[in-house]
Amino acid sequence: MGFILPAIAFYLLATVLLVRAVGRDALGPSRTWRWPALAAIALHAGYHLWIAWRTPGGPDMHFFSALSLVSLGMASMTAVVGARGRMATVGVVAFPLAAALLATYHGYGHRPSTGLDWRLQLHAWMALLAYATLAVAALLAVMLWVQERALRRREFHTWLRALPPMTELETLLFRTIAVGFALLTATLLTGTLFVENLFAQHLIHKTVLSVLSWLVFGGLLLGRWRRGWRGAKAVRWTLVAMALLLLAFFGSKAVLELTCIAPRADRSVSGMTE
Repeated sequence: MGFILPAIAFYLLATVLLVRAVGRDALGPSRTWRWPALAAIALHAGYHLWIAWRTPGGPDMHFFSALSLVSLGMASMTAVVGARGRMATVGVVAFPLAAALLATYHGYGHRPSTGLDWRLQLHAWMALLAYATLAVAALLAVMLWVQERALRRREFHTWLRALPPMTELETLLFRTIAVGFALLTATLLTGTLFVENLFAQHLIHKTVLSVLSWLVFGGLLLGRWRRGWRGAKAVRWTLVAMALLLLAFFGSKAVLELTCIAPRADRSVSGMTE
């Protein structure tokens, strides 16, 4: 609990400070939210490192741990991207999400990991980085959709001024997708090279959905480059690709792991976090 409660408190404090800054339209000069956010991120990462040190078999990569790690990546990227003034509004969603998923991971318990060699660990970490990056892209796409919808309806709300200009937001969206696409490409390549017996491990549906997501993201980047795709079309295809990716990874992990996880009372390492 020495990690959990302070991390959640700092995440929520950062969220409150961001919301106040949005309300005052003071995201540009105000950076007070960054210190509690950085403290929360450090504690969040420290908790996973501590669990990895205490858990047999190395880092816990199971369902709730993976969710928590992806949210940690989202919060970290938000803290970096948020240095650019109005881009910090992503944290209004990313920080409370990270707090909730960290609490869920701690509350549900931890499972010993099967021993993975360095190649499979590389594949797993690539996947988590790709999912975190593309999840941030999905949040940016939602922000773009909200902004475009409000402007189309001539609804000039106060909070609208806290969002970046549409051209800047679109540029960041496609840059984030490009980075995530490169990471997803590396994930698929390392999976092809290092993962054996896809059928025996019930991974074929995960692979198919991941490839479909990769094709949609790649098609979106190609459409942006060749035809200047933007606006609603960019938002729609970003969210479709992200939905496929979520089904590929977390959907398959939920089916394969949660249906056979022991109840919380039977946690194999229940005492490690007390």
